[in-house]
Amino acid sequence: MEPITGVQGYYAESAERLGEVYESVSFESVHGALLDLLPDAPARVLDVGAGTGRDAAALAGRGFTVDAVEPVAELRGVAERLHPGSGVRWLADALPDLRRVRGPYDVVLLSAVWMHLRPEERPRAMRRLAGLLAPGGLLLITLRRGVPPADRLMYDIAPEEVAGHGAEAGLRPLRIVAEGADRLGRDTVRWNSVALQLG
Repeated sequence: MEPITGVQGYYAESAERLGEVYESVSFESVHGALLDLLPDAPARVLDVGAGTGRDAAALAGRGFTVDAVEPVAELRGVAERLHPGSGVRWLADALPDLRRVRGPYDVVLLSAVWMHLRPEERPRAMRRLAGLLAPGGLLLITLRRGVPPADRLMYDIAPEEVAGHGAEAGLRPLRIVAEGADRLGRDTVRWNSVALQLG
């Protein structure tokens, strides 16, 4: 995403609180429906919109080489404080262009990120992500579903749309999962997970 005050400003102001919220649920509970797709370590992983570092640190702990992209300096600061010595390399960058990122990666993860992209940004972002994958590489996306909140720019995006943009970028669908209930207990929120593969 290009800098959007309503999105990045929200995350900057909420960084400390979000550190507690995001870290209250485990990587395994959030991504359990996709974990069997991960390659054996060591492999190279990119976490886009890495937030407070929960997923990036967990992946590094599993033996992966992890680059974590987060455009909000306040969230990067929280992540580095919460996960010292994790071995994660932090980058200040943003979709749809990810100008500072250099592939190839075996796995690219976007957890609760894609729904912030405007419709016109999504095809370009998907092409960029596909271009960062190694042959056979995986793109794993979680989508927040339901009525978007009023305090930041967000869209309710169907997984079929994501798969369609992926197909246009040369990615084939591996799995679409309806996750159901929100891990944080929000009644108005549900989740989908989408796994796409290059080649």
